[in-house]
Amino acid sequence: MRILLFGNPNAGKSVVFNRLTGVATLSANYPGTTVEFIRGRMRIGDSFAEVIDVPGAYSLAPASKAEEVAAAFLEQMGEDDIIVNVVDATNLERALGLTLQLARSRKKMLVALNFWDEVKATGIRIDVEKLSRMLGVPCVPLVAITGDGIKRLVAQIPCAAVSPIEFADEQRWAVIGRIIGEVQQVSHRHRTLGDRIRTATSQPFSGVLVALCVLCLTFVTVRVVGEGIITHLSHPLFSGLWMPLMEKLSFLLGGRGLLHDILIGRLIDGQIDAAQSFGLLTTGLYIEIEVILPYVFAFYLALSLLEDSGYLPRLAVLADVVMHRLGMHGMGIIPMLLGLGCNVPGILATRMMESKRERFIAIALLGVAMPCMSQTAMIVGLAGRHGVWALASIFGTLSAVWLAAGLLLNRLLPGESPELLTDIPPYRLPYLPALARKLGMRMVWFLREAVPWVLLGVGVVNAMYATGVIDILSRIASPVLTRLFGLPGEAAGGLVVGFLRKDVAVGMLAPLRLSLPQTVVACVVLTLYFPCVGSFVIIWKELGFRDMAKVVGLMMLSAAGVGGFLNAAFRMLGAK
Repeated sequence: MRILLFGNPNAGKSVVFNRLTGVATLSANYPGTTVEFIRGRMRIGDSFAEVIDVPGAYSLAPASKAEEVAAAFLEQMGEDDIIVNVVDATNLERALGLTLQLARSRKKMLVALNFWDEVKATGIRIDVEKLSRMLGVPCVPLVAITGDGIKRLVAQIPCAAVSPIEFADEQRWAVIGRIIGEVQQVSHRHRTLGDRIRTATSQPFSGVLVALCVLCLTFVTVRVVGEGIITHLSHPLFSGLWMPLMEKLSFLLGGRGLLHDILIGRLIDGQIDAAQSFGLLTTGLYIEIEVILPYVFAFYLALSLLEDSGYLPRLAVLADVVMHRLGMHGMGIIPMLLGLGCNVPGILATRMMESKRERFIAIALLGVAMPCMSQTAMIVGLAGRHGVWALASIFGTLSAVWLAAGLLLNRLLPGESPELLTDIPPYRLPYLPALARKLGMRMVWFLREAVPWVLLGVGVVNAMYATGVIDILSRIASPVLTRLFGLPGEAAGGLVVGFLRKDVAVGMLAPLRLSLPQTVVACVVLTLYFPCVGSFVIIWKELGFRDMAKVVGLMMLSAAGVGGFLNAAFRMLGAK
């Protein structure tokens, strides 16, 4: 038997799922799509049932990929399968739209009336027994976040029934109106502080101000958490425990040879350099453990808090107008935010976009003008000595390129951006066990999806070093850098290393003592010209070779055009 949890987004399905299944859960993409669903097991009497958290949907007449998957799950249900329709009881009228569509499917079902504590607190009265009689299926009030009512819900699962309610599809909302009129009463209440906060964070002017404050606080938190993990956990583990083992392995392998170069990489000044040796067990794991994972964890933690508190949908709505101009709906702001921490999770997060066109635009914008957190820190360190003007020039240019690229891609690529269909839930305190489980699943998913590809990329770079391709590229790039960008030939090494680590590449420019114009041009070009190896392989995996080549081509053209323009502009201004 399977139990399928259907419901609108933000109805609390995930918390109900966590209450039913415990810890044994598995995340997967629906075949042929990038839409995720989660499944687990629960005990009912002496047997087990599979529980599936179906992607949230407002309707079974699909208007998005998630709703297509939800409709597909409904069509594939067997005779013994049961629907648990989780509804937000504080907004029963809207929730019944999906409920009646599920009822027409003639599948066994029951209704879980979630947020029952908020129903009572907001002055809403729902006659549960009458609602059950009118729908013809069991209805169970519950508060998923505290577990109140979960036991009653489980006890009612064997009583799930096929709804006898019949109506023509065009009569659905009339039927909903009749049900609401019979079972629900709303009494007057005064506006609370929570109401005022919800209003202030949703209005265009005040909402934007709050959003800027929230984003600043989020980035500060991510940087503090990420750097804290690096300082107190990942760096001691990697440098203090793992690298000594690698040094012993290098000694056993004789410090050279094919196997040594593959596993350990090249020795630099007789030592292993975790950032530049390019061994699978050194640089490959260093990128994951000490560079990417701490910030990925910090960003997923921040993202989960924003999601579960109810703020993220408000941010998406506030950003919707701007994002539509760039070819995406408001949810496109989420991959952009992730990309500022690390491009890899940002690219993976584009799976929430509903069309291939939106995903391509989002990934292209991430690749073109989104420096990761570690690269941003290195840019601030390198350009900070030239003052605020240098930093403003770098990040102002990148912002302008980001906007221009989005506007251009939106105009050139065929197709349209779908409308943003999302619910704005009330603010709620995150349920920490569910948040921890979501965070853990996202980290496991990231490791499973990203690590093999990053290791592959490191292996490719290793081969390029071994065959001398890197040295040839450096010699070819040197005159181009000097003539087009006004940079010294020594900067070519930084550009080549930038393929692996852009923050390390920025750091390699520090000994060159670049002038203010050279610093601005170098930092902008390093951000634009090519994705780092982790981003490169993930873009390839997510888009395929052809679209990956288009993204890389756009980045190369942007770097050449913008870098050349900046160099010419500084020369005209006589800046030094």
